[in-house]
Amino acid sequence: MSARASLTTEHTIDRAGRGVSRVYGLRSQAPLVLRPTHPKSAEPFTRHATNVARVSLTSGAAGPLGGDHFELEVRVGRGSTLVLNEVSATLLLPGARGGLSQMRITITVEDDATLVWLPEPVIAAEHCNHVQDIDVALGTSSRLLMRDELQLGRHREPPGNLTQRIRVRRVGRPLFQQQLTVGPATPKWRSSAVGGGHKSLGTVLVVDPDWGGDPPSARILAHGAAMFPLAGPAVLISALADDTLTTRRLLDRGVAHLGDPWASEAAAAPSA
Repeated sequence: MSARASLTTEHTIDRAGRGVSRVYGLRSQAPLVLRPTHPKSAEPFTRHATNVARVSLTSGAAGPLGGDHFELEVRVGRGSTLVLNEVSATLLLPGARGGLSQMRITITVEDDATLVWLPEPVIAAEHCNHVQDIDVALGTSSRLLMRDELQLGRHREPPGNLTQRIRVRRVGRPLFQQQLTVGPATPKWRSSAVGGGHKSLGTVLVVDPDWGGDPPSARILAHGAAMFPLAGPAVLISALADDTLTTRRLLDRGVAHLGDPWASEAAAAPSA
């Protein structure tokens, strides 16, 4: 199965003369289903704004399965704010005939725009064979909070093969690049340099131009969790744990150290 979905937001002025963010373009193709949603209160990590665009990604079918090829393209227009979340975790499964499944996510966040991307965990079930590519392009004044969580196999199950590549560029220059490969095809993936025997891995990348050249300093958050400043107005929070709930709590603990507006929002955001 092949599927492609796309999403574009823009900043506009409503009838009352207020600036609002709205979904300008929306295209879904099952099983990638994008749906505009409306929160009951201010969104986390958006400076308490209530006029942001909010979209949820839902799955219209199981998978990805071996042989599936999916693409998601997101553009956050200049001055707009988008909160993109997921309704449920993504379960990577083997196909009836084997084969490689692929998911490519391309994101552009223009100047003065904000993206808060809060996907649910990706679960690499036994015998899956999946490649995920995430490519993010930022402007000089773009703001970003991007969460990423992986669960290596279901309960009492070893994971299949998973390769994930994340690339984030700011004004065309590399800001963050990471590749992770786990599973039977990579015999050394259980080493302390990768998972250290843990089944759950997670990161949160925060890019905030208000930090200038002085992002929050490095710190150890807990056993298996730490926060690192990057070469730019950015911070990476990384955590390893035995389950996704603990990983999420460790990541939230890291966000809580970032100062306003991130810290107060982390306390208010759900941790599971």
